[in-house]
Amino acid sequence: MTDRYCVFGHPVGHSKSPAIHAAFAKQTGEAIDYAAIEAPLDDFAGAWRAFVAEGGAGANVTVPFKEDAFRLCDTLSPRAQRAGAVNTLVLGANGQTYGDTTDGVGLVRDLEHHGVELAGMRILVLGAGGAVRGILEPLLKAEPASVLIANRTAEKAERLAADFTDLGGIRGGGFEAVTGPFDIVINGTSASLAGDLPPLPDDLFVPGATAYDMMYGAELTVFLAWAAERGARPIDGLGMLVEQAAESFFQWRHKHPDTAPVLAALRQSL
Repeated sequence: MTDRYCVFGHPVGHSKSPAIHAAFAKQTGEAIDYAAIEAPLDDFAGAWRAFVAEGGAGANVTVPFKEDAFRLCDTLSPRAQRAGAVNTLVLGANGQTYGDTTDGVGLVRDLEHHGVELAGMRILVLGAGGAVRGILEPLLKAEPASVLIANRTAEKAERLAADFTDLGGIRGGGFEAVTGPFDIVINGTSASLAGDLPPLPDDLFVPGATAYDMMYGAELTVFLAWAAERGARPIDGLGMLVEQAAESFFQWRHKHPDTAPVLAALRQSL
């Protein structure tokens, strides 16, 4: 029997999730059918229920539905509760919907695959939106020395940091409050999509620092190009995309796919 999965988004035609999960399924010998479904902006819950009624067993959720997915779940993982958002839905045997968020796990695993040590490091995270909220718990669990969230609106960064202070040393502020140097700088803003760069000082990086952009493309993003010019090692978010998908696949199929060949093929296709 072939189990059905999908990714919900709006728009969703650009999604690489179907190709990624098809590769995972082939590699692990799992019989799944995975599609991209554009859900209506005003009825995400209805789209999920319709998918379940047609035999759907689980789904990935991308923008703009991660908070809608959070609200419809019967049970949530602790990290999803923290994030206030869900990117992975699992239909239980009892017909209840379980929600998880795998973005933070994907980020941390990608950094680990690149040999980036998180423990004891000074980390700067740019942005204070949902994408950043979803990565903070796994990031803090890696026990960095400190995490600073910087955002155009300082108050938003401060409120976000306050929600995670029980997990470690974290604070928030405006871009003007950023004083380096940092070991790792993670761009969680959408500025790269518009070709923009947050206002950052030139002395942001320690020697040998890592610059990570949660966005990706065939070429370096504006942020990564700027960071590379200042001596940082640039890493884009394509690996995070594959790693978060692998964690979703594990939630559904209880098998860990080998992400390296899938990432390599995806990189070649950009």
